[in-house]
Amino acid sequence: MTGVFASQQIETLLRDGGLAADAPMVEGQVQPASVDLRLGPVAHRVRASFLAGEERSVADRIAEFEMHRIDLSDGAVLEKGCVYVVPLMERLALPDGVQAVANAKSSTGRLDLLTRAIADGGTEFDRIPAGYRGPLYAEICPRSFSVLVRPGMRLNQIRFRRGRAVLDDDALSALHEAETLVTGGPALIRDGLGFSVDLEPGPDGLVGYRAKPHTGVIDLDRIGQYDPAEFWEAIRTSDRRIILDPDAFYILVSREAVHIPPAYAAEMAPYLAMVGEFRVHYAGFFDPGFGHGAAGGTGSRGVLEVRCHEAPFVLEHGQIVGRLVYERMEEPPRTLYGADIASNYQGQGLKLSKHFRG
Repeated sequence: MTGVFASQQIETLLRDGGLAADAPMVEGQVQPASVDLRLGPVAHRVRASFLAGEERSVADRIAEFEMHRIDLSDGAVLEKGCVYVVPLMERLALPDGVQAVANAKSSTGRLDLLTRAIADGGTEFDRIPAGYRGPLYAEICPRSFSVLVRPGMRLNQIRFRRGRAVLDDDALSALHEAETLVTGGPALIRDGLGFSVDLEPGPDGLVGYRAKPHTGVIDLDRIGQYDPAEFWEAIRTSDRRIILDPDAFYILVSREAVHIPPAYAAEMAPYLAMVGEFRVHYAGFFDPGFGHGAAGGTGSRGVLEVRCHEAPFVLEHGQIVGRLVYERMEEPPRTLYGADIASNYQGQGLKLSKHFRG
């Protein structure tokens, strides 16, 4: 069998010791096709981002690059522009043939909080080889806002898969014919399902948000508490285009409404750099049931976390900015993203992270 593990298979992995933790798992930590990873009690401020490298441990690299150690027990601020490594509560003893891939959670990405998983012997971020046995760490670099964190906070998530079950373009086209994977725009299928940006102005011309450069700290435990105007500048247009500023961070939305049927999962992949001086942020797991009508998700559009690079760039309505890579689930999950688990972003349009009001 091949495919992405469903929630019930993840629970079996827990029972069998393939996934273990320093503290009991909490309600909602196991998602339909992933597990949220929790911060441990200590953060290490390091001089630079790093990978462990073959036959080297992350602990050894921390000792090499650490500037100071921070106790998170009572909460601590991770400052904008700095790099931290935090040992996670979860660790792995993967069976042969089972590999893992990690990604930032949606709310993490929407705060421009670069969060990547690293592991002993690792030569790639967010990729854990089959049969890995050892600890996990989160590398965290706040890009736009300083954040207050505590042990147990869940900034990234991990999926497990056996083999590769990525749908090729022919299979994806057939699935679209059967299940209607996107509405609101054509199905652009090439190395995945392409999606475009929506810059059609609404009644007040609003099409997105740009992070303000000098703001206060965001406490990641405070849900629905912050005034968006203190952290974000509203982006408006009358001609269906905007100019992206170099190194600025934007929240935009896809033109298409996305659908992930229950027997599939998807991951957002950045579009090729050759199409423009920008990229879509790294956050991008789409669970089974996202946008699925039976799970209360009809009309769920993808929120785009966009960062411009070296030069100002004109982004226009309908421009392709990313693609979704679909994979088969090894088993359909017993619960779906959406109504089953009170998901934050089912049925969404343009929306900031859950920390902001309205």
